[in-house]
Amino acid sequence: MTEPILLSPPDVGPLEESYLIAALRSGWVAPAGPDLQAFERDIAERVGTGGAVAVSSGTAALHLALLGVGVKPGDVVLVPTLTFVATANAVRYIGARPVFVDCDPQTGNVDVSLVADLIGRLRARGERIGAVVPVDMFGSCADYDALVPLCADAGIPLVEDAAEALGASHRGGPAGSFGSVAALSFNGNKIMTTSGGGMLVSDDGELLARARHLSTQAREPTPHYEHRETGYNYRLSNLLAALGRAQLVRLDGMIARRRQLRDRYAKLFAPVPGVRLLGAEDAESNCWLTVITVEQRRSGWHAADLAVHLRERDIETRPVWKPMHLQPVHDGAESALTGAAERLFADGLTLPSGSALTEPQIARVLAAVDEFLSVRTGGPAA
Repeated sequence: MTEPILLSPPDVGPLEESYLIAALRSGWVAPAGPDLQAFERDIAERVGTGGAVAVSSGTAALHLALLGVGVKPGDVVLVPTLTFVATANAVRYIGARPVFVDCDPQTGNVDVSLVADLIGRLRARGERIGAVVPVDMFGSCADYDALVPLCADAGIPLVEDAAEALGASHRGGPAGSFGSVAALSFNGNKIMTTSGGGMLVSDDGELLARARHLSTQAREPTPHYEHRETGYNYRLSNLLAALGRAQLVRLDGMIARRRQLRDRYAKLFAPVPGVRLLGAEDAESNCWLTVITVEQRRSGWHAADLAVHLRERDIETRPVWKPMHLQPVHDGAESALTGAAERLFADGLTLPSGSALTEPQIARVLAAVDEFLSVRTGGPAA
């Protein structure tokens, strides 16, 4: 039996081991500690913000970010329909209502023209819009040249969900540096990992201080345990922060590995009719996941056919995110739709993209894809 090839496995090695051992030997095993403080400083410096607060997940970061910009129960929050469910869940945690917005079919990122139209329509009927939450899809930043002034002119906080995009940029500005506050994720399949974990990044010191307070069960600064409001157990541990610090040292190299693999996919699929790489023209992407879209009418095959072929060879793939407006948990939610997200869900496929993939593994994936294309197109793709 062949060893399974995963979509985006963690990329860890001797450097991460050395950082973890040093943290263990330091005695700082509990949540607080010097590695946690250093990790926050390092991430803030990388993103170019005034500060950061490390938390237990990207979802926790989104929750605290929304609270930090003043989202309240009953508010409306504009959320892309093409995203992981955490973006919408964080809105629901507060008792606010997500309104879903379709995507640009070329990039998968939120359609800014729909955002602008929704702001006008929602306000015309008296809705309070608590925030706009663009998501940087698959490692490519949303169109912040348009979104930032749009939200500023409307007086609506922009909360950037950069969970998939650490290390990417937009017009030279780092992912996570746009809007009032941003959320990062260090889940096990992300561009870098702390096993589980996340981070708020912002220039707003008061927002970050408030988030830090809430993330530690809202404990008051007294000798005894004093709590005047409901808080959350959202702290990241010092040990996981040590892992993150080592990952951050290697981040640029891991991004380069993913980009090299994306370039090889691009070469393989270039002669195949009806197949394109989503956002392939974005030179500032971190290439977290390589996504192909397949126009069956031109290609003669469906993305799901390739998925089956690869699964039979123990190679993991995944459809793109199922749109939020199609999720049972959000049944009946208000949405502004063009059909773009549904088409990407139907026609898209994410391919193995991890920086930890070895050359033999990459060769196996490319050979399996080429085998499929040879049968479907009547000759090898490359």
